[in-house]
Amino acid sequence: MSLAILTKLFKHEYKTVPLPLRAQKGLKKRLNLKKRIEEVDFVSFDTELTGLDFQEDSIISIGAIRMKGGRIFPAQTFYSLVRPESELKTDSIVVHGITPDDLNAAPDIKDVLVEFFEFIDDAVLIGHFVFIDVKFLDKALKKHFGIKLQNPVIDTFNIHEWLYDNDSAFSRHYRGMTTKKDLFSMARRYGLLIEQSHNALYDAYLTAQLFQVFLRFLPGCGINTLEELLMIGRA
Repeated sequence: MSLAILTKLFKHEYKTVPLPLRAQKGLKKRLNLKKRIEEVDFVSFDTELTGLDFQEDSIISIGAIRMKGGRIFPAQTFYSLVRPESELKTDSIVVHGITPDDLNAAPDIKDVLVEFFEFIDDAVLIGHFVFIDVKFLDKALKKHFGIKLQNPVIDTFNIHEWLYDNDSAFSRHYRGMTTKKDLFSMARRYGLLIEQSHNALYDAYLTAQLFQVFLRFLPGCGINTLEELLMIGRA
């Protein structure tokens, strides 16, 4: 097949990608890395899954909440169940409480992704152990739209580890590092109230609060811009 035909096919396929996903193209060039952290648009997000096997499992819910710097906007949220593309496992139901009956009328992942990317726009994403969420997002994006996530992603776990290693005030203030690194254990360690069991939207909100805690220490460590934040927290 000639290069001209391949180029034509690519352009046609690209035009069929919904606009919120098309906007991923060139996103990295649009980012202002010199913007101060308090001026940056963030979206804290989380997913629930049928399991953790990347080859076999799939997303069953996505939750997200918007932030500006360290300010959380509780009214600006996204949440959707997702019809699974793989079998829902008993072990995962115990964790998130989502049952097959809950998912019978859930929308397809293709539709949810379009709405999710319309919500996040050009925001910098935040998650805890977020490489798992990103891996499953990219799997779904590649399968249905032939693209990968372009938004920068920050992991609150990475920020925690950097602060503990580099800021004596942080380690003194919290009397040493928590031994457990999961979201709920870390939230408890830093005084955040746990009000319910795992839910993608609630976990996104809890992650946003944890991010708030860590942001307070960054200026004292010389971390003031998005570029500097990505250097210490990029997933």
